[in-house]
Amino acid sequence: MGIATTASMTSVILNAFWQTLYMVFWSTLFSVLIGFIPAVILTLTAPDGLHPVRPVYETLSFLINVFRSFPFIILLVLVIPFTRLIVGKAIGTTASIVPLTLSAIPFIARIMENALRETNPGVIEAAKSFGASDFQILLFVYVKESIPRMLNGVILLIISLVGYSAMAGTVGGGGIGDIAIRFGYQQYKTDYLVVCSLILIVFVQLIQMIGNHLYKKLS
Repeated sequence: MGIATTASMTSVILNAFWQTLYMVFWSTLFSVLIGFIPAVILTLTAPDGLHPVRPVYETLSFLINVFRSFPFIILLVLVIPFTRLIVGKAIGTTASIVPLTLSAIPFIARIMENALRETNPGVIEAAKSFGASDFQILLFVYVKESIPRMLNGVILLIISLVGYSAMAGTVGGGGIGDIAIRFGYQQYKTDYLVVCSLILIVFVQLIQMIGNHLYKKLS
């Protein structure tokens, strides 16, 4: 492989990597912010929550399970009209953030709900005995106690979105997955496929290491 070819490959892959980071960062941010809302509602209305409301809990839980059951590649196609409405186009790196976020919301909502509901009941009862309001219990007991567990959930989300972003690349989303398919698979350039795979492996391992370190610190 010549120097010019190597430089060209490096430029192409670096640009694709930044596209992957762009998609994963924004879809993670949006899905965590939006997914936290149903997670809180599920926690509060659960049978063991502060305000149990069975119809609300079961309905919202059912909807989350339904949306979680959609394979991402199918969701990618189904939300094309919505993506075009939000972004103005259905393909591209920015457009891919919409289906990535929609697929991630029910996933992170369920993880956050589980993290919140694992809060020690004794701590909740102690807060009630001290006269804490529902908002104070939610913020300073449920959320505070669940931060390490929720962080673990966000790390899992990021890793999942890296894989989803690779699939988004196959339909015009750009990123590492797009390069691996277009150059590595369709044009039989094995070096592109190998480099792209190694980058994703290293990136996922790095994210997991950072997550484990933060979890220990917060715990």
